[in-house]
Amino acid sequence: MILAASTETAAATEAALSIGPVYWAWFIGAVLIFLALDLGVFHRKPHAVGFGEALMWTSIWFSMSMAFAFWIAPAMVGEQWTGDHTKLFITGYVVELSLSMDNVFVIALIFSFFRVPAEFQHRVLFWGILGALIMRAAMILLGASLIHQFHWILYLFGAFLLITGIKMLFAGDEEVEPEKNFAIRLARKFYPVSTQFDGQKFFTELDGRRALTPLALCLIMVETTDLIFAVDSIPAIFGITTEAFIVFTSNVFAILGLRSLYFVLVGLLRHFCYLKYGLALVLVFIGFKMLIVLWEGRPGWLNFSENHDMVLIIVGAILGLSIVASLLASKKEPEETGTNADGQ
Repeated sequence: MILAASTETAAATEAALSIGPVYWAWFIGAVLIFLALDLGVFHRKPHAVGFGEALMWTSIWFSMSMAFAFWIAPAMVGEQWTGDHTKLFITGYVVELSLSMDNVFVIALIFSFFRVPAEFQHRVLFWGILGALIMRAAMILLGASLIHQFHWILYLFGAFLLITGIKMLFAGDEEVEPEKNFAIRLARKFYPVSTQFDGQKFFTELDGRRALTPLALCLIMVETTDLIFAVDSIPAIFGITTEAFIVFTSNVFAILGLRSLYFVLVGLLRHFCYLKYGLALVLVFIGFKMLIVLWEGRPGWLNFSENHDMVLIIVGAILGLSIVASLLASKKEPEETGTNADGQ
């Protein structure tokens, strides 16, 4: 009875979108064109992406995301697309982009471990994110289909996110251990591995045989790492909305923005010491939001399924406070370090 009632409530508070295959194909085709322009035109020649260039592309992808939410999607979908759908898209985009920031920390460790030259890092991120888009699309379509048939899976997602968030609060620092990565061990069985880079190539010749370069191992590590992160982020966005088109498009824009965001944040990583805890609290909150619908006697202000503004405000507040706390803590570090260095 409770599950049936919660299903009816969710259906009533979130108007379903009827998106035909033509619109899906249009969106995916546009994304592929942008990716082709990115690699074939703007980054045809390998070069180190500077902070200014990265900030410009981050602004472009963010502007495109907001243009899609406020103008392109309403024009494409028509009257079906309401203000609530815009809020759900923005909330999903913020959540996915924020969770992707944790991925940035790990990618930086992977590049450092494999000593990837700065001019080759964009190529790894390009193909890594293209693979991430394919994997996430498959996971989103599968998840949406399962939720449509078995609505109770949302409660499993909620419990999973709640537990994951709590574990994240007490987890130690991330470590990169390629020797424990199943995909890398499997690749080594089929191909020899060169110890030297061959430009920006993923394959090279070694003793007359086709061999993987360290850049290829780095790409495999990035792909498998994103798959692990997707296990958290996909259930998280289903906690915001179960509309597959919004889930997919917000994911795509967040992932596309991750490449340039990486080069913006890579030099600032040490200043965000509390961001990880903010992300953990976001997962806890979304897990709680997904489970709270089971409580029939909950007060009105806890009815998150009808109050999309409150969800966006709470997520934004958690992330904002964690960033502010990180920046305040980072300002104290130089002073403390300087005092110790002077011996005073």
